[in-house]
Amino acid sequence: MSNLRGKKILVVDDVEADRMLISTFLRQLGCRVFHAHDGVDGVHKARLIRPDAVLMDLSMPNCNGYEACKILAEDPRTEHAPVLFLSGYATPEDKVKGLMLGAVDYIAKPFHFDEVKLRLSIHLKSGDNDIGHISDDEEESSDQKRKENSLDEILFRSAQVQLLKALDEGPGLHELAQQVGTNAKQLNLSFRACVGMTVYEYLREERMKEARKLLVYTDTSVSEIAEVVGFSSVSTFSTAFKERFGTSPSRFRKQERVG
Repeated sequence: MSNLRGKKILVVDDVEADRMLISTFLRQLGCRVFHAHDGVDGVHKARLIRPDAVLMDLSMPNCNGYEACKILAEDPRTEHAPVLFLSGYATPEDKVKGLMLGAVDYIAKPFHFDEVKLRLSIHLKSGDNDIGHISDDEEESSDQKRKENSLDEILFRSAQVQLLKALDEGPGLHELAQQVGTNAKQLNLSFRACVGMTVYEYLREERMKEARKLLVYTDTSVSEIAEVVGFSSVSTFSTAFKERFGTSPSRFRKQERVG
């Protein structure tokens, strides 16, 4: 199962407990794991991250697994990534429908972890063509990569703390890089290695996640939320929110509360 180490796996599931359960297992296998909470979020993250594989729940709000799978299969940026559906109640007809839309496999809930490992390994095996003798040069290169990965993680975590403690007025890229002891280019490279996004893309994503939470769980006005998450105007915030979630902040709040 060595071909799973270092692979980018996107887990798309609206149930946080399920996301955390399978993500913990995948990290133990050495995978780099990313999360999405519904189909819309999954498509967005897949386009940014370019994952090696996608584990996709079937039943989700806003955009279900079938719809998201079809979009990913037709998009040149994501068509390479095999989609494996996660479902606790898929009928044979459901499975045929999913396969016709581009999925490659199904994994039943509750998860059997050996099955998850085996099915992922099978569908990612084609990318492993160099499993064999490892030369001294390759071993040295592997050691160097481990050191680089460790540095990336340190820089990412350090910068993450600075960004998340003040979403409304975070430091600029060059200032942030100075705060964590590096330069802007290296910081962006570290963010890409750890989360598949640039610093700017990561900050924007975190601002959108915070705005989404405030809309659902508080009565804070849209204009106040825009200010809290660092947007200079309501119109700019509304445009960004609609691009990210496919609907305006006000309509999103109504839909969530009706649901």
